[in-house]
Amino acid sequence: MPETDFQQIQASFARHLRDPERYPAPEGIESRRLAIYRRLFFNNVANLLARGFPVLRGLLEAAAWEQLVRDFYRDHGSETPYFPQLAAEFVRYLADERSGQPGDPPFLAELAHYERVETELVYAEDTRPADLDRTGDLMTGVPVFSATARLLAYEYPVHRIGAEFQPEQPGEVPTYLLAYRSGEERVRFAELNPLGARLLWRVLEAPATGAEQIRRVAGDFELEVTDDLVASGRQLLEHYRGLGAIVGTRPEGVSG
Repeated sequence: MPETDFQQIQASFARHLRDPERYPAPEGIESRRLAIYRRLFFNNVANLLARGFPVLRGLLEAAAWEQLVRDFYRDHGSETPYFPQLAAEFVRYLADERSGQPGDPPFLAELAHYERVETELVYAEDTRPADLDRTGDLMTGVPVFSATARLLAYEYPVHRIGAEFQPEQPGEVPTYLLAYRSGEERVRFAELNPLGARLLWRVLEAPATGAEQIRRVAGDFELEVTDDLVASGRQLLEHYRGLGAIVGTRPEGVSG
């Protein structure tokens, strides 16, 4: 069989598996075998996603979950050939491609993203700069945000969502969360107030000494830079280092 013919059959077979109602099966394949393939492929995807998003799966009725997975399976063109990375593709589909459907909870995309972060951090590589000083002064040095931590912001309080709490409207203020991998190699989440979230955002996005970061955050909130404020800022930075979200310092003026 010429390679072009084989590739055409493969493409036709794949289209049928993803959307059998729209695309007929290639000729010459027994219907019983096709049914087995359809169930096998779909069930593999559904089971993988159920393990990756246990809270979301638990909130949806079986029929709603199956339809959600079928919509993803049919409509999303995955950018990875690796089966274990389908969970990330699922999050991308919910955030960027799926329009709201009847029965979709309004927090669907945010909850999926929140659940995915935990898996992402389990496998995140703990890379650190060569000039890192783990015990450096956080006020005179440049605090370094951990490669195994994430700063998160959501419209919905996703960390509280469960069977007993399913909000219909976003919170009055954004929900800020710090996700980090602890020394026990467990992923944990901490809720942040706006001041703490802004301080970590600056550490992550605009490196500077801790003292300078506190001054910048004070300016963001139109606060006076008092001794008490500086002391509170230092305590916050030390607290985040204790959690592992800040892994140490680098010398001022060093980039990269």
